[in-house]
Amino acid sequence: MKALVLENYNTPFELKEIPTPVAGRGEVLVKVHASGVNPLDLKIAAGQAGHAQTRLPAILGIDLGGEIVATGEGVTRFKAGDEVYGMTGGIADIPGSLAEFAAVDADLLAIMPKSLSMREAAALPLIVITAWEAIIDQAGLQPGATILVHGGAGGVGHIAVQLAKAKGANVFATVSPENAALMVQYGATPIDYKNLPVEEYVRLHTKDEGFDIVLDTVGGPVLDASFRAVKRYTGHVVSILGWGTHSLAPLSFRSGTYSGVFTLYPLISGQGRAHHGEILAAAAALIDEGRITPRVHDHTYTLAQVADAYQHLQQGKTNGKVVVSIA
Repeated sequence: MKALVLENYNTPFELKEIPTPVAGRGEVLVKVHASGVNPLDLKIAAGQAGHAQTRLPAILGIDLGGEIVATGEGVTRFKAGDEVYGMTGGIADIPGSLAEFAAVDADLLAIMPKSLSMREAAALPLIVITAWEAIIDQAGLQPGATILVHGGAGGVGHIAVQLAKAKGANVFATVSPENAALMVQYGATPIDYKNLPVEEYVRLHTKDEGFDIVLDTVGGPVLDASFRAVKRYTGHVVSILGWGTHSLAPLSFRSGTYSGVFTLYPLISGQGRAHHGEILAAAAALIDEGRITPRVHDHTYTLAQVADAYQHLQQGKTNGKVVVSIA
């Protein structure tokens, strides 16, 4: 099969012919149709992802949409011909989706939404799983809750906004003015973070009480701002970028709680992988009901153009998730 191979960090991928993998016990062999590109891929390719290091030579690509062509021993949930999506490799020593085929742990997969194309499905796994683990698993979102999503127009952010709305929450999102209309389209209240300080939008939208849940998808100073925006006594802050040095005093003064999300852990460790498949199956149902729609960059990239895809992502020249078409 053809695959893009990273031989050394900070070097171009090499398009090579390598042996097609075989599905082992508990695995399926997937013909990859599309591979989602994530900002994390840029760090991995540069050797800068300490929490998601890979072993060289490596095949990158965390997300995939594709078709099962064979099943390994013990697999009963899927069959040849099933169209699936999942967050399946591209980190540690697990080959990723920038290849024509991938042998994948069946627990990491779900039947892809019937209403989506392969490209759209491949855009979703990492961001859907991250958003779900943050606001459903960690924050325990309930109908009627107020939730503030920082970075509402971003990859994880735009999914979290729609997911929270689908679960009956009252949703607010910090965005640039040019993305305000998108938030309204999703049923959320946009907040112009560039012109409204934290204390002012907390007063304006919650009568100074604070939000039940604050999701930080940006990190750094935005996480610090999240501690000042959460509701006293019962509020919860959850971050997907919670590293660095932060003062917990503002959160303590509000008697709030905090948790973090490490979406990659089941993939790296092998523990808890089945929950990823469960999340993707539940998300597929919401997507087919029209309650979640992915934003996908309108340009189609091929394996030979992956450098362009990475460059455009790095330069912020995209209007949605970047996807590489394989088949």
